[in-house]
Amino acid sequence: MSADRPINADVPVPETPEEEATQEAKDPAGKAAAKPASPKPAEKSKAKPSGPRPRRRPVPGALKLIAATVLVAVVFIVAAVIGGGGGKDASAPDGPAPALAPAKDEGSDEAPATQTSEQLGYPAFATNNTTRVGGSDPASNAAGVALAVFPSTTPSQRPDAVTLVGEDDWAGAVAAAVLMADPVGAPVLISNADEAPEPTAEALAALDPQGSGATHGASAFLVGDVAAPELTGQTTQVKAGTPAATAAAIAKLRDRLFGAAPDHVVVVSAEHLELAMPAAAWAARSGDPVLFSEGAKLPKPTAAALKRHAKLPVYVLGPSSAISSATIREIAKIDGRVHRVAGEDAVANAVAFARYADGDFGWNVNDPGHGFVLARDDAPLDAAASAALSASGTWGPLLLTDSAATLPQALREYFLDVKPGYTTNPTRAFYNHVWVIGDQEAIDVNQQAEVNELAELAKIDGGG
Repeated sequence: MSADRPINADVPVPETPEEEATQEAKDPAGKAAAKPASPKPAEKSKAKPSGPRPRRRPVPGALKLIAATVLVAVVFIVAAVIGGGGGKDASAPDGPAPALAPAKDEGSDEAPATQTSEQLGYPAFATNNTTRVGGSDPASNAAGVALAVFPSTTPSQRPDAVTLVGEDDWAGAVAAAVLMADPVGAPVLISNADEAPEPTAEALAALDPQGSGATHGASAFLVGDVAAPELTGQTTQVKAGTPAATAAAIAKLRDRLFGAAPDHVVVVSAEHLELAMPAAAWAARSGDPVLFSEGAKLPKPTAAALKRHAKLPVYVLGPSSAISSATIREIAKIDGRVHRVAGEDAVANAVAFARYADGDFGWNVNDPGHGFVLARDDAPLDAAASAALSASGTWGPLLLTDSAATLPQALREYFLDVKPGYTTNPTRAFYNHVWVIGDQEAIDVNQQAEVNELAELAKIDGGG
């Protein structure tokens, strides 16, 4: 797909009854409807890798089957009922979403390419309480999220700017999520040094950012050496280095764009990516910059960034095994107001941050009626890719799961604790909604079905 065509250019226009009658006269037998391929059993779960999951190469034409999403949603719901049973039938085989075979182009003898809905990078899977952005890689997920938040069917629905970050720079991506906050509103997209992945290029063509006064005329912010397809307006470059140096540079850019100091600062670990991930959602929601600690000492770029705002409270996200007490003491020498928010592992750490409140800092999500974003703990780029969902719509924290197949107990307990209910009138009740990020290799259908059940509005006994 060329960069100057809208992303929905290939969505077919429905035939009128007259056109259908003409077609039947030409071809009395009619064309065979495309059928979903039989799902293949998923491989048994393997040992969890120590680093981020390997990315799969983007599939050409990754965003061309949006017209088929209704069919995919129906197939998904049936799969959730049969294969997942609301998370109760663990013996049912897990498998990838069915493949869709699009109709062959008129006048072409070539067989249509088969794509799975996971490759769309678009919210194609839906239950009544969850929506999945099912891309096969972070670039597809970021493109899907950006288009979900900015549908871009009219100029008013487009962002003024986007942020492009390298596919190997998860730390820069997490820090860059702050540029999604008001007044800039720039969603994160994934690129690389050579060329932008196809989903990124297609999303940029649809989003068509033009720059504005809020972005200081920039239509894109480039973090590091990344390729950017032809864009209208100027671009602003952020020099990339170590995680601490990159984050400090982004924090300085944030101050210039926002024209004011932040309310708080968040410090996370550069070595423990799974513990740093939830900071991206908060940065997008609040405009608070994310800085990095490295090893047992406070890096100089981080110390310098903290000194610029020495009177602001600092919140350290992660246990002492990730950010040491010695580092806390170094921060305290710059600013005495240092607070730690922590859980013992990635799942518990994300839940602790979702629950946390200290004045106007923290999500304080301890009751029903909220949005949530769920991603895998070994996919740090997905934290940045999905951050725009935490700064719009249902405005919810990022939660993490450490398995494709099984919902962690700590997360299940949290969802139960904030499960919505009603006594007499469900239309007046509070509702929860969960965005699920990634394909079935990240979070499978059965786990999503269980999340859906936990988010379901329930009748409370004793109601009239």
